[in-house]
Amino acid sequence: MRKQKQLSMFFVAFILTITTVFSGFSTEAEAAEGQLGIDAEAAMLIDADTGRVLYEKNSDVVLGVASMAKMMTEYMVLEAVKEGKLKWDQKVKINEYVHKLSAAPGLSNVGLTQGEDYTVKELYEAMAIHSGNAATVALAEVLSGTEKNHVEKMNKKAAELGLKDYKFVNSSGLNNSDLLGQHPAGNPDEENVMSARSLAKLAFHLLNDYPEVLDTASMPSLKFRDGREYKNFNWMLPGLIYQYEGVDGLKTGSTDFAGYGFTATAMRNDQRVISVVMKADSKDSRFSETRKILDFAFSNFTEEELVKKNHQIKGKKTLPVTKGKEDSVKIQSKDAITMTIRNGEKDQYEPVLVLDKKKLNKNGELTAPIKKGEQVGYMTVKSKKDENISFLTEEGQKQVQVPVVAAESVEKANWFVLMMRGIGGFFGDLFGGVADTVKGWF
Repeated sequence: MRKQKQLSMFFVAFILTITTVFSGFSTEAEAAEGQLGIDAEAAMLIDADTGRVLYEKNSDVVLGVASMAKMMTEYMVLEAVKEGKLKWDQKVKINEYVHKLSAAPGLSNVGLTQGEDYTVKELYEAMAIHSGNAATVALAEVLSGTEKNHVEKMNKKAAELGLKDYKFVNSSGLNNSDLLGQHPAGNPDEENVMSARSLAKLAFHLLNDYPEVLDTASMPSLKFRDGREYKNFNWMLPGLIYQYEGVDGLKTGSTDFAGYGFTATAMRNDQRVISVVMKADSKDSRFSETRKILDFAFSNFTEEELVKKNHQIKGKKTLPVTKGKEDSVKIQSKDAITMTIRNGEKDQYEPVLVLDKKKLNKNGELTAPIKKGEQVGYMTVKSKKDENISFLTEEGQKQVQVPVVAAESVEKANWFVLMMRGIGGFFGDLFGGVADTVKGWF
């Protein structure tokens, strides 16, 4: 009876322990997403250099993006300029449709006069600074002939950049119902949609492929040829109502369907981050929620050197070598590994060696000759707590992978040495077999 009671108590204690452990895991997971209390449908924070994900909330939910979609047209303009397909001083004549759209009430625009020439640079600044919708359509037409063609290219470019959750139906981000009956794709009342992850990835590529995007995005206002001054809708820029130290881009957006969104970037102490807020309740809240995310970034994360240059992993400092003058070779990391991590957690990461199997024979040996500096694999890092280290792109992942190389050369042994080793090996095996047989007799 006593034994049965002890078993029952042990079973209850076991169940309580398991429940506590798993409830702890659940709370930790919920805290990871809800710790900031972001009042928006979706949000994301990434390191701008590597694309490492630092925070996310509903990051794969597909939502309206409104004018944040203009970042794709910005990317395509900058790409065309770089490739020589478009010039900043190139003239664009404004047609009747673009003129009428620029005068449509309730839309963000700079006035564009029908039949008048504007430079690509003027239209680009109107789009990037004041979110000019008609200016965006004019750029789409000069880039692709028609806005319909441009939308097809936007979707194609999104696939090239590795975006997964998206659909572009126009160049500006407006609801198709606002395009004066001339929507280029989709249903008459459809809008562009993306996930926070895809928006962050688009911003990541825009910043890293064309960092000059910030020259325009950081301008708090635009003085246009009509004599008017148009404010940037990014009110977190210096001198504006929600100014935040370090913010110098990127794009806001709002429609009834999308709510209020903001893809921001900021830099402090050589550390740049990108944040995304989608479907906030108001113009003000998209900035207050972004402030929470940026405060979290700059207060909790720093870039740390996790692996030094020429690092050798304990127990894996050498590789065996066959047919060489030496039977092993020292290996080490070619470069240091740095990564943005939470403050005080440097000791929570450890190096990992990944060998190039193509370099090894079936016995796991390198074959001489081996040159100093020859790559034999790569080194990366992992969390000691087995936490997932997530990156937006494969390129970002590779930034925390450094080559592992031979620290010295190993020459190939001459034929006589190889022959004697072969003979020695043969007799060694022979005598070993005899010894085993003799042992079996006793």
